[in-house]
Amino acid sequence: MIVFLCLQAVNQARRQGIPVETQQKFNAGTNKQPGTTKNTAKLDRETEELKHEKVPLDLAKLLMQGRQAKGWSQKDLATKINEKPQIVNDYEGGRGIPNQAIIGKMERALGIRLRGKDRGKPLPAPGAK
Repeated sequence: MIVFLCLQAVNQARRQGIPVETQQKFNAGTNKQPGTTKNTAKLDRETEELKHEKVPLDLAKLLMQGRQAKGWSQKDLATKINEKPQIVNDYEGGRGIPNQAIIGKMERALGIRLRGKDRGKPLPAPGAK
């Protein structure tokens, strides 16, 4: 009720041409944390141990050879595994962050092993062990 009366008084003053001063609180309604967190400070110091693991170059080479053997472009492979072409590009360039689900999709699409001790060998037919 008090807020309503205050709003009425402000509106009435505006109608009469009396200057009305309003203040907005600094950062009102935002959900920001002040200062930096511990994790931010760690990342600022950036050491070797905090960097992401990248796709090994031997995997990138196998991936590229398998794709070219099928005569596919990077976009074709990306379409077959339902991923973006940029992901295939990053994996082949050795810049991607390894994701076992994506590597598994690539293995099945290309029909070659990309993980384990039998890297580069053909995958067994489904149902055969």
